Amino acid sequence: MRLAFDHLVGAASSLAEGVAWIEARAGSEMGTGGKHATMGTHNRLLSLGPGRFLEVIAIDPEAPDPGRPRWFDLDSPQMRQRLAGGPALIHWVVRAGEIQGALDALPGPKPEVLSLQRGDYRWRIGVPRDGSLASAGVQPTVIQWEGSHPADRLPDVGCRL
Repeated sequence: MRLAFDHLVGAASSLAEGVAWIEARAGSEMGTGGKHATMGTHNRLLSLGPGRFLEVIAIDPEAPDPGRPRWFDLDSPQMRQRLAGGPALIHWVVRAGEIQGALDALPGPKPEVLSLQRGDYRWRIGVPRDGSLASAGVQPTVIQWEGSHPADRLPDVGCRL
């Protein structure tokens, strides 16, 4: 099993607040993002070099209720209280060539594997059924990209991790 760092997840009470927070700290304008209909969220991305990016995510106020807990613990009272104090880096995601094998090798409860799509991006991602962070955030979320990777299309603004 080979895992590689994929991206950092920042979250905010609103996407505009999160974008302003990241741009002020990075000194660079964030790239595009989009909406995640399955989760009722939206995001913007910032390149951190080849194959890496920083995502800022928030609940999309225009989206219907997803009918399930949102990922990255965004529905929990604890996360909402944390984000009421301002945006924060909340998690990290690793990339696997084969997600099921990667998840089987990690200790602890196994998340549900969702197949998602936004535009021409397609991916599989492990999301606990209750929307919480994997192992309370200690373990990364695992993703498997199917096709192109968002970092390949983001402008390189010189930010590196």
